[in-house]
Amino acid sequence: MQQELKKTKIVEAAAELRDSVSRLNFSLPVEYVYNPLKYAWLAHEQFLNRYGAGKKRIVFMGMNPGPFGMAQVGVPFGEVTAVRDWLRIDAPIGKPDKEHPKRQILGLKCPRSEVSGRRFWGLFSDEFSSPKTFFEDHFVLNYCPLAFLENTGRNRTPDKLPVVETKPLETLCNRHLIEVVKILEPEWLVAVGGFAEKKANQVLGKMSVKIGRVLHPSPASPAANRGWADQARKQLQDQGVW
Repeated sequence: MQQELKKTKIVEAAAELRDSVSRLNFSLPVEYVYNPLKYAWLAHEQFLNRYGAGKKRIVFMGMNPGPFGMAQVGVPFGEVTAVRDWLRIDAPIGKPDKEHPKRQILGLKCPRSEVSGRRFWGLFSDEFSSPKTFFEDHFVLNYCPLAFLENTGRNRTPDKLPVVETKPLETLCNRHLIEVVKILEPEWLVAVGGFAEKKANQVLGKMSVKIGRVLHPSPASPAANRGWADQARKQLQDQGVW
């Protein structure tokens, strides 16, 4: 009964975040805003229902959806192959209201692999015998649920938005993060990259959760291209997370 209650709460929290961020407006150079919690809700809800039940010892937090990751499949760090074949997410995925012709949402049929997601889920599939084993003590989320695209199709990260737009967005994201931590009661919140670490410290500094960090697996990071999984594993061990 307790697990069912917590499972319901985390779905309700995600639905509230989905609806509240949908009401925000963003200005140029952002021309397209993708909210996968909306058009890929069934996949995200399946992820939450399947893997979000009960308390978690460790929660990993990324920044926001990548155009070929969560934006496609509704799962944080959502590399298509990992989501389809390892996590076994198979719910139907729709389309954003306004779609960039160069960044179409193809869902689980997207042919492009998200390198960050492939590295991220690859570490866990190597370390754990099954998703069930991993999610017994772990969970994964993004700080911000929205992806932002410029007219050219270029991805614009939340830290590049003007303050007048980030403030209301961060208010909603902060509230959701606090709510998820209250629901899951983790010992550790492990930030994936510097942005996530900064937000974790700002938002959760007065809560009892410990803040850890691992290198972001993005290929844009030269360090991440030198054996990300080994570095992340060592970071987790050195901090006492693993």
